Amino acid sequence: MKKLAVCIISGGMDSALSAKIAQNEGYEIIALHFNYGQRTQGKELACFRKIASYVEAIQSYEIDLPFFEQIGASALTDKSIDVPMGGLTEGVPVTYVPFRNGIFLSIASAVAEKYGAEALFIGVVEEDSSGYPDCRQIYIEQMQKAINLGTKDETTLTIKMPLVALKKHEIVAKSLELSVPLESTWSCYQAEEVACGTCDSCRLRLQGFAGAGVIDPLCYHIG
Repeated sequence: MKKLAVCIISGGMDSALSAKIAQNEGYEIIALHFNYGQRTQGKELACFRKIASYVEAIQSYEIDLPFFEQIGASALTDKSIDVPMGGLTEGVPVTYVPFRNGIFLSIASAVAEKYGAEALFIGVVEEDSSGYPDCRQIYIEQMQKAINLGTKDETTLTIKMPLVALKKHEIVAKSLELSVPLESTWSCYQAEEVACGTCDSCRLRLQGFAGAGVIDPLCYHIG
């Protein structure tokens, strides 16, 4: 009997590795991506399509969530708020999109219930993240409980977060070990052609490659 997993794939390095791990665990992949008005929406979508093909997804969903732009309150969806370039700061940064992962997980659960999938993979990283509250392991565990309470009795979903305790350099090393096409992933918060190299996400990515002792295949405006 085939095993099915819904994989939330942003187009970034973490979710690409998470989906590859799902494939290696023997799951057939239902790939799920969200266009939510983020600054690099076009680039992320293109990367998602490459990654979905790489993990041989049997089905792909590209879901538009335009209300995030209407809500605003994040530098990723509100262009009146500048993307910070000064490095990571204390507290929740302005690039946090309010309850984004909660909404993503809810929609992913609906897709999983439709197909009778038993697992849902999300590439959240707690220790090396930008301080987003919806990337914490305890939060994802509580979401799993709520989802299983709010679905049919025969629906039993396990939310898997295989990267949650990893550091960025460990994610890079594991991606290389599993031959994840890192050149087909995107991390920059603000640019779609050449990565800026100075936003929080670029900094974390570059630090990860440096820590792993390898060169990032992407081009950057700096260095």
